[in-house]
Amino acid sequence: MSGRERYALTVDVHLILARDGATGPEVLLSRRAGPVYASGLWHLPSGHLDGPHEDVVDGVMREASEETGVAIDRTDVALATTVHHRSPHGRARVGFFFEVRRFTGEPDIMEPGLCDAMGWYALDALPEPMVAYCRAGLDAYRGGHPGAVHFQQPGDPVPHQPDGPVRTRLLTGPSPAGGTPPRARRRKAVACVRAATGLVRTLRREILGGGWRAPDDRRK
Repeated sequence: MSGRERYALTVDVHLILARDGATGPEVLLSRRAGPVYASGLWHLPSGHLDGPHEDVVDGVMREASEETGVAIDRTDVALATTVHHRSPHGRARVGFFFEVRRFTGEPDIMEPGLCDAMGWYALDALPEPMVAYCRAGLDAYRGGHPGAVHFQQPGDPVPHQPDGPVRTRLLTGPSPAGGTPPRARRRKAVACVRAATGLVRTLRREILGGGWRAPDDRRK
């Protein structure tokens, strides 16, 4: 081993508070404000660990309470994805993104000096401007990827830009024994349910509108 100081990374935790909206899945986002990094940009409720006494699940539960006022049980915290991020200034960190669908209380702005807006947004209609690091995590989450590398270059913008440089590399994971990963199975199941629901609605309209007749087995 060399005598150099061991390389260390900051560990972040990000809360993906999720619910089913009228048009699909929604996540809770807040807009940073005041004398903080990326002020004016949308971001997930998040923060870094307070020290070696705190694990990542404790950290995201604490951030949820401090920033949104909701209470979360450990058993309802699910690891969604992980992002290895490097900012345009060259500082790197690792972010753990946790999905939570069950919680107690209504989300509200608990730190008005650091946040000036909060709301639910559809995953396919995220607000801009958003911190690019956060967007990388949400893109990985939406695609069912277990992780991503998001290494920005000097001069890159902090906010995500749809027509800007592509710095996100989505990672894939091994399929469990038996085939399709759980998140992919869930997406397929949701698609099947939606297709079946559409078919039922179509048949209902045709039946009520008189455009459909039951087959008569007596006809030759």
